[in-house]
Parts: sequence; C-alpha cells; structure tokens
Amino acid sequence: MKKFAGLALLFILLFPSSSQAQVRKYSNEFLSIGVDGRALGMSNAVVASVQDVTAGYWNPAGLAHLRERWEIGLMHAEYFAGIANYDYLAGATPIDDRSTFGASLIRFGVDDILDTSELIDQNGNVDYDRISLFSAADYALILSYARNSDIEGLSYGLNTKLIYRGIGDFANAFGFGFDLGAQYRHNGWSFGGTLRDATTTFNAWRFNTDKLEAVFIATGNDIPTDALELTAPRLTLGAGRAFVLGDNFSLYSELDLITTFDGRRATLISSDFASIDPALGLEFGYRDFLFLRMGVGNVQKAIDFDGTNYWTFQPNLGIGFRYQNISLDYALTDIGDQSVAVYSNVFSLRLNFARKTI
Repeated sequence: MKKFAGLALLFILLFPSSSQAQVRKYSNEFLSIGVDGRALGMSNAVVASVQDVTAGYWNPAGLAHLRERWEIGLMHAEYFAGIANYDYLAGATPIDDRSTFGASLIRFGVDDILDTSELIDQNGNVDYDRISLFSAADYALILSYARNSDIEGLSYGLNTKLIYRGIGDFANAFGFGFDLGAQYRHNGWSFGGTLRDATTTFNAWRFNTDKLEAVFIATGNDIPTDALELTAPRLTLGAGRAFVLGDNFSLYSELDLITTFDGRRATLISSDFASIDPALGLEFGYRDFLFLRMGVGNVQKAIDFDGTNYWTFQPNLGIGFRYQNISLDYALTDIGDQSVAVYSNVFSLRLNFARKTI
C-alpha cells in the first residue's frame, strides 16, 4: 500500500503543469520542512540564534560566527510512515578573517514507487512483469556566503539555491533562487531576518509526453505541457534573549514571525497582502553540555467534518548533547499529532573542528 500511495503522490506532483508561469503557495515545500534537531525541537524559531553549520539553511548570516572552526552537519528523517525520506548534509568553513563559506545538500524523496502504466499489454492481458519502479525526489544544493560587517555584532549572508526535482522518467524540473539573511547581537539579545526566494525562485518543468499520453488520455486528463513555476518570497523575522540562571543553567527564548506574500493563508494572522505564522522556541541549557528544548508553531485554522472552524498547532520537543567537538540532537515534532503537519523522530549530528593556523 505504501508503494501505491507513492504512485498517487506522482500525480499530485504533476499538478503544477501549466502553459504559463505561475506563483504557487506551496512550491518547493520540501525546503520548508527544516533541518537539525535543535531547530525542529524549537519549532524552527532559530533565525536569530543559529550560528553553526545549519545556518546555511536557516539564516546564512549565522555562518559568520564560525571564526575558529569548520563544521559538518548531518540529518535523516522519515515521513508518512516511512514512505518519504528526508536527508541533509552540510559543511562550512571560514575563508578569511571575516567571511565564511558553506554548502548544504538536501534530498526529499519517495523511492520504489510502482509504475503500472504498462501493466496491460497490447493484447489486453495483465502482465505483472511489466511493472517497474521509479522515484519521485527533490534535491537542493545551497551555496552560502556570510560576512561580519564593520558594525560590531552585525553579520549578513547570501544563499544561492540550485534545485532539481525529478519524477522518474515522467517529468523533471530545474530551479534557481536566492536567499538573504542578517543577524545582530547585543547585550544578550539576538535579532535576525531571512528573506527566502528574494527574487522569487523558479522551477522550469519538462514533461515526457510520450510516457504520459496514454495514461492521461485514458483517465480523461489534459496532457501536461512544459511550465515555469515560481515561488514567492518568504520573510522570517526573529528576536531572542539569552538568560543566565546561576552558575550552571541557562535559558534562551526566541519568537519568529514567518510571513508569506502569496495570498491569504489559514495562519494566525491572515490578509490578502500577507499571512503571518508565529513560532516560539525555548532552550534550557546545563553547563553547555545538556539541552532541553521545546516549541510551538504552525498555528493553522482547519475545517471540521461538520463545517465548523477550529485551530490546530504543532508542539515540538527536543534534547541535545554537546561534548567537545560533537553535538547530537533529537527532536520529536508534532507531539500528540496536534496539527495536520507531517511529524517524525529526527536525529541530527554536528562535528566541529578547530581551524588550522599557520
């Protein structure tokens, strides 16, 4: 049944086909899932505080803090009862006294989907040997640059995103876009902002009509044509505060406002011009070794079976360990299945190494 569910996903992914460029609310959504157990445990409220290798995903300006080390980050998660796999690999290193370069690779895919388009042979007989397998996968390569400004505590960064989306031999797309980011820190306060898809990100789709024609005609659907899909900008602003609780304990809290400009959404604050989804994250630390995290976000208005409206939210919980150059983090997202969002057990690992000097 998992494989047939994947086949249904194929037609959902084919839906963006159009003869003209369109801005879609949920284009390239695999880049909105998030990376790193720390961030996911805090409901993604890390734009102002992130300062490790994962900043290449959340806010490239945060990479500027890697002055004395270079880092590697890894993560794996499974969604939809193991049907979809989400993998992340990143690295970052200083390139001079003020600048840092990073690269991140993301894959979100459904593998081993049953292709039954040739199940029936030319004589009308069902031949199960004609069933083949294919994958529907999205890839993103993010190249990041960050730099400390002349203003103390202020850094800025830029992402260049290269995207490939493939659905077996049926369709594929190439995309390109930019992200901008900034961070400022002063007296325990952290402020940050990220403008994703700053100039809109495009996906140029191409469809193999030879493979699709028979199926679409038989099902009464229009044969898809090449299309250009656009992703509208998304602005995230965050503010956080660090507190020292005695000699051994610390607390960091952050509030992020995720703002979209692609029409009205079912978020807590919604209008025709912009929709805002707030996220709150907390991180309790013990001797900079043990961390307990929690957060809430993804507040959405949903419709019940009887037509009444109600609100859902996504509570997350996480724990992390840091010892010397190793950081291991775990997040349990969407505790109790309180929202319609996908949820998973997420593990991530970061390794940092001292920068060699001559």
